[in-house]
Amino acid sequence: MSEDHERKPRDFVQSLDRGFAVIRAFNELNVKLTLSEVAQRTGLTRATARRFLLTLESMHYVGSTGRDFFLRPKVLELGYAYLSSVSLVSVAQNHLEVLTNELRESCSASVLEDEEIIYICRAAANRIMSVNLSVGVRLPAYSSSMGKVLLAALSKKELDDYLGKSLRPKLTSHTVVGAKELISVLDKVRTQGWAINDEELEEGVRSVAVPVRDQAGKVIAAINVSAHASRVTVDMLLNDFLPQLKQTAFLIETDLSVNIPKN
Repeated sequence: MSEDHERKPRDFVQSLDRGFAVIRAFNELNVKLTLSEVAQRTGLTRATARRFLLTLESMHYVGSTGRDFFLRPKVLELGYAYLSSVSLVSVAQNHLEVLTNELRESCSASVLEDEEIIYICRAAANRIMSVNLSVGVRLPAYSSSMGKVLLAALSKKELDDYLGKSLRPKLTSHTVVGAKELISVLDKVRTQGWAINDEELEEGVRSVAVPVRDQAGKVIAAINVSAHASRVTVDMLLNDFLPQLKQTAFLIETDLSVNIPKN
């Protein structure tokens, strides 16, 4: 099992943790999995994995073809409960769609979870990456512009913990992976208030990101604009896209301050 739960609270329900681990075993690259593959990806025994799969199947969260298992549409209810209850998602989505129409480039919003960013909304102008970016997709934080914005907002202890446990493979020739180099980059991001990604996540893709803050000034998300490097230079990102991206972040924050009651 994952080391994320080495220190479990006294009331920790291990069976629930294992059930979600089985669901998380499936992703875009592993749409269908055999019993053995689910057991291997979750660290469960075959017998235990089988019990969870059959339980999830009886609840209509999982389907099977006999040998292979796959997620069924009902599993979307788990994510929809979150998306429908968070005003940030709907507010950001509306503003990102406006920005995408203006810039004719894809715009996204994400939050940080562990060592990755999770896309919470996206307005796509076109598909420029090999990864199908959609709501729920996870990407490495260290190599993405939104990830850098979110990492820069961490406390020193949180950042030290992240650097100590995260795996940071070099995804392209431009990817910054060393701890000292990454700290330097994040210091700059923290000071200037935005982050540039120049083909670090994928060759041929550039992006610029800024933070979205709550009423207390805490960074709660990041938004970005991404474009193909053959079409958009770094100077264009900074001079043409960044000012409008900052304005969009301001509009999102303004709407959130109206929609979210103060404590």
